[in-house]
Amino acid sequence: MSLYAPPPLVETEVYATLTDELRKPSTIALGFAESQPPGSSMTSVLEGPSFDRDGNLWCVDIPNGRILKLDRERRFHLVCEYDGWPNGLKIHRDGRIFVADHKHGIMLLDPVNGRIEPYLVRAGIERFRAVNDLFFAGNGDLYFTDQGFSGLQDPNGRVFRMTGDGRVTCLIDTVPSPNGLVMDLEETALYVAATRGNSVWRLPFLRDGSTAKVGISIQLSGGTGPDGLALTGDGGLVVAHIGIGAVWVFDRTGQPLYRVQSCKGLHTTNIAFGGVDGKDLFITESSSGTILKARLPVAGKPMFSNH
Repeated sequence: MSLYAPPPLVETEVYATLTDELRKPSTIALGFAESQPPGSSMTSVLEGPSFDRDGNLWCVDIPNGRILKLDRERRFHLVCEYDGWPNGLKIHRDGRIFVADHKHGIMLLDPVNGRIEPYLVRAGIERFRAVNDLFFAGNGDLYFTDQGFSGLQDPNGRVFRMTGDGRVTCLIDTVPSPNGLVMDLEETALYVAATRGNSVWRLPFLRDGSTAKVGISIQLSGGTGPDGLALTGDGGLVVAHIGIGAVWVFDRTGQPLYRVQSCKGLHTTNIAFGGVDGKDLFITESSSGTILKARLPVAGKPMFSNH
């Protein structure tokens, strides 16, 4: 039962659509299909939207091992295709592109020549199970989720932090399918989408950088669960809810402000703010291979790449 009235509806429009050529599944997609629940899209799965300083929108196509760049003229460019399953993408302020690869770990992409190589594949001597998404804090620390096959049947998903000097720490290892993540405005806590729990968890930080008293910040219902997360400029949380074709906008106390509704499919996987004033919300809708766009009354918090 919801304690809140339905929030105002925000409409979307199609901003860009994958070309027929890019919709063709590669041989890499066959291996990905074997690891996914029945009904998952295998021709393409768009994820990880992130803007660079030139206004290009980068994203990944998971099953095909593709890194794509959408220019200002809304044309897709294939930058990289490799034997991997890229799931999340974030851009460093120095221009380097970091990719959370479900198959390999954290990868590093050169945006100029399209070369991709492993960056971080282990925590100590243990390989990651299947990383999903990543986020840069203001000080450059890298946070990422290691989802594996975790769920309510086996809630062993992990969240890691890698500091600037290369130290890797597991912050929590009991999340049912950790997915998108973002820090709060003051960077004193980390929000993590627990997809199979259909909720967003809040991980507050202690003085030593560890976390305690982890709790549920937002509980959703329906669909598959929350996927990508973003933050508004005033500290509100934006949640891509896959399976119902919606993106929710909450204020900083967790109360719903808006429902952004997909005009295409139900697989709203991830989000990124853009536009001149930062109030345009761009959404990857994986079942239709489209980038959707919505105009919000609030601007997004600038990402690390644009600081």
